[in-house]
Amino acid sequence: MSEDTRTGITDAARSFGITPEDYMLPARDLIQMVDPEGRLRGTGPSPEPGHDYPVPADEDLLEAYRRLVVGRRINDQNSALVRQGRMAVYPSSHGQEACQVAVAACLEEGDWLFPTYRDTVAVISRGVPPVEAMTVFRGDWHGGYDPGEHKVGIQSTPLTTQLLHAVGAAHAARLRGEDTVVVALCGDGATSEGDFHEALNFAAVFHLPVIFFVQNNQYAISVPLARQTVAPSLAHKAVGYGMAGERVDGNDLVALLAVLERGVRLVRGGAGPLLVEAQTYRIQAHTNADDATRYREDAEVQEWLAKDPVKRMRAYLTDRGLLADELQARFEQEAEEVAAELRDGLNQDVTPDPQDLFAHVFTVPTPQLTEQSAQLSEELAREEAS
Repeated sequence: MSEDTRTGITDAARSFGITPEDYMLPARDLIQMVDPEGRLRGTGPSPEPGHDYPVPADEDLLEAYRRLVVGRRINDQNSALVRQGRMAVYPSSHGQEACQVAVAACLEEGDWLFPTYRDTVAVISRGVPPVEAMTVFRGDWHGGYDPGEHKVGIQSTPLTTQLLHAVGAAHAARLRGEDTVVVALCGDGATSEGDFHEALNFAAVFHLPVIFFVQNNQYAISVPLARQTVAPSLAHKAVGYGMAGERVDGNDLVALLAVLERGVRLVRGGAGPLLVEAQTYRIQAHTNADDATRYREDAEVQEWLAKDPVKRMRAYLTDRGLLADELQARFEQEAEEVAAELRDGLNQDVTPDPQDLFAHVFTVPTPQLTEQSAQLSEELAREEAS
């Protein structure tokens, strides 16, 4: 363990009055602040030292819930657009929206987010225009948005590569002396990949400001978690790399905000990288090309439907008197406006420029690319003339 890493962990542990070992290990019980019925948990065992979290401010809870309502509508609208043939594929995060909303809410303007292909709600919550965020799923134009402008990596299908990109961005930021936190999103399946090991090991050794946020939705496509690992939890993997881990209810937006807000603060303050596992569930199929009934029972899905993050948060805010009917209606209206924006934008046919095949490959085109581009121009001209 590097001296920076050891010092960062020791300082963080001292701030909570616990040992470095207790700081690095996740809490024995899943961090949950609001139960599935929307009640704030006030009974049960006392939180372990260093694993007790304050309830976020009311305005932060309402803003996060607004994003949650919009996020659910985004998922439903995009699934409909796939059925209409306006997108080739869509990996829905229906049921996981609380994870994505929370992580976007906890980052500052200069921080970076590196999403997976399933994290459209996080990308849009981070400020990427909805139609630009969905452009990649219709197979058009280089991912659809400028990563540098929004501080959001491009969504891509290759599993776990975004973790390496995140670590590289964090390393560059540290070398430049920037006050930047990087959050890398992944699923439980990604923890079985070699890139996961390489990213976590590099981040820990070089003491980088990265949070690895694992959305454990119980399945790597069709492979259940029990066939991927026998570790007590995915969060327990952190200690093997010399970083802290925490495990949180991924359908509890209040707990997610609390854990991630503190995590960002610790990482920014020099505590080193952090691994957070959110236990959640993918309600819909892996993608529209997947038949989830082949590998899981409907009773399991129904069990998780009862833990729905949107209904849970609405019940909690309503019970506290923070969410009136008028405010709920305003959030739903905003969600419908985003859905309409997606419909209008993705219903417009795009005429591709074949020359785009050769653009943005190299800063200075190679002789081969220049030759191929010229050949294509000649063929297109002949076709048009005939």
